[in-house]
Amino acid sequence: MATYTARPFLKWAGGKAQLLDAFTRRIPRELSEGTLPVFVEPFVGGGAVYFHFNSTFRFRECHIFDINEELILTYRVVKNDVCALIDYLAGISDDYLTKDDVGRKDFYYAMRDTFNRAKETIDFGQYGEGWIERAAQLIFLNRTCFNGLYRVNLQGGFNVPFGRCRNPTILNEDLLRADAELLQNTTIHHGDFAQSEQYVSEETFVYLDPPYRPLNRTSTFTQYAKEGFTDEEQRRLAAYYARCDARGARLMLSNSDPKNVDPCDEFFDDLYAGYRIDRVPARRMINCNGDGRGEIREIIVTNYDPSAPGER
Repeated sequence: MATYTARPFLKWAGGKAQLLDAFTRRIPRELSEGTLPVFVEPFVGGGAVYFHFNSTFRFRECHIFDINEELILTYRVVKNDVCALIDYLAGISDDYLTKDDVGRKDFYYAMRDTFNRAKETIDFGQYGEGWIERAAQLIFLNRTCFNGLYRVNLQGGFNVPFGRCRNPTILNEDLLRADAELLQNTTIHHGDFAQSEQYVSEETFVYLDPPYRPLNRTSTFTQYAKEGFTDEEQRRLAAYYARCDARGARLMLSNSDPKNVDPCDEFFDDLYAGYRIDRVPARRMINCNGDGRGEIREIIVTNYDPSAPGER
């Protein structure tokens, strides 16, 4: 058994580590009682909520989904080939950390170029040895790029600039091993959130963390995949939420609160009318303008009365 606590092995825009306490205070009573043995997360992202809840409750089975094929590839490698991944990543880390600042910058951009050029050679639907190198490259880029962002251009190419971090932790062997152990009860799916519905039943706890609705025109960090996530997608998600509710599942969803900018904006209040909506404080963690890292409020939508109401 691993003694290292499982947690995200990637930095990820919109990561929920800061809200874990708020989520834990709002878990359904059935989860504490052990009558929700299945966990489904249709937008796993960096996995802060998945790692936290699966570590705490040790579900019988988990199903995690994401539309980002690079992310899903990396999760599968961590689960299935963590030792080989560690070996490969150690070589990259050793090579990078021995270089001076100029050498590190050159190394980063060479790796980013290699990563983008190799994409057309990767079969994302068929697990293979090439996946180990691909996952190691993604972890390296994530740990050394600007602010740990994942962002792609319209062609799907990773385009985040060099981050200039003095002492990045490129390889955390204990963490990867702990995550690999926790992933053993988990099926990792590449696909649209709606594809997760078939795994939802009255025995399921579903946590939904979609790309957040931008608070203003300069909020661009929903662009994790080239397709984006529009208001129409938010409405499609609300319909999915209602269908899962009808299946008897317990549901928790988080999103931005448009009332931060416009107190009269009822978009989510209307979309999730009939469900409980809590507003909780959070800090904007990633913004190219340091002045934009202040406190805002986010929403948590549940289809049950939480075990402890928390702040409103």
